Parts: sequence; structure tokens; C-alpha cells
Amino acid sequence: MNKLNKGDEVVVISGKDKGRRSTITQLMSNGKVLVQGVNTAKKHQKGNPNAGVTGGIIEKDMPLDISNVMLVNPATGKGDRVGFKVLEDGKKVRFFKSNGEIVGA
Repeated sequence: MNKLNKGDEVVVISGKDKGRRSTITQLMSNGKVLVQGVNTAKKHQKGNPNAGVTGGIIEKDMPLDISNVMLVNPATGKGDRVGFKVLEDGKKVRFFKSNGEIVGA
């Protein structure tokens, strides 16, 4: 189980996009995440009429290191640290360190 999952709302805590909030679109196995609309780069793409791809300059989201984002706590509206705990029924869940609330509950 990861501390961050696809679809979680996160805030960027360092880099050129510091303070921006968005959702995770992809988790990569090398410890990086893709966050929607954050850390974008312009890519010059050549068109391919056979594949139906138009050419031009496109904006592409680039990966961020997972340590540069924090999960947003809906109670406070700020980034918060995440931990794990096991409930009485044996289920492992994520919780916010600041107030102990379960993530997604």
C-alpha cells in the first residue's frame, strides 16, 4: 500500500510549481508521480497522418518526485503527512498525522 494513490488531491511543496494543488494521474515505479497540470513542458511533435496525429507544440505533464508532493487534508485544506494503522477488523488504512482522521473516510 502506498501513501499516495492515483486520484488523490495533492499540493506541491517544492520546485517551480510550489503551492499548486491538483490530482495524481499516474504513479510510476521509480518513485515519481504525474500530477495533472503541474510541471508541464512544451514538446515539439511531428505530425503523422497515417496515425491521425497532428503536429505542433503540445504541453505535456512531466513527472515529479513523490517527495515533492503532500496529500491535502480536507479538514484543514493544507498538505499533511500520512501514516498507516491497522483497524480492529484487520484492515490497513491511511491516516493523517496531524488529526488522526482516516484518509477517504
